[in-house]
Amino acid sequence: MPAPDPADLGPLAALAGTWEGTKGLDVSYHNAEGQVGETPYRERVVMNPFGPVENGKQVLYGLDYRMSAWRDGEDEPFHTEVGYWLWDAANEQVMRCFMVPRGSTLIAGGAAKADATSLVLQATLGSQTYGVLSNIHLDQVAKTTAYQCTITVHGPDSWSYTENTIVDVAALPLPMNHTDENTLHRVQA
Repeated sequence: MPAPDPADLGPLAALAGTWEGTKGLDVSYHNAEGQVGETPYRERVVMNPFGPVENGKQVLYGLDYRMSAWRDGEDEPFHTEVGYWLWDAANEQVMRCFMVPRGSTLIAGGAAKADATSLVLQATLGSQTYGVLSNIHLDQVAKTTAYQCTITVHGPDSWSYTENTIVDVAALPLPMNHTDENTLHRVQA
């Protein structure tokens, strides 16, 4: 299937391509230390356009994506994702559907205009539309209850994100903000 016209991708058109970022920062619970810590990382994201996908009257265009992140100085990724970014022009909704190999799946979404350069997507545990699912183990020891991702496009060759995942870690007295942020630069169109 040929790639769609970039105009069909709405605000996602700016994200198509291959991206790398070397200034990532992950703040999360570190099981080995039994405490919250910071992890600097680098990442690579590949986003390939596709569409249309028709759900009756709904028409979606999107980006099939794969992401890998490496701790500074390591050769094996500590985090990977596979999923889709989707654009629903008729309903002015942008969505991100992804899975991590820990056994978590998430669909986040939010309102957006076709020419938006800033996107905010959210998901909450228990939602029938934009929600979070985890395996039994994670539900018991590190339950994700909410997720928010903000994307900011800086121009044709750079964008950044901040993510905040609220996690109820059984080893901590209160839920924590697991955060990730990075700025990515185009390495291939």
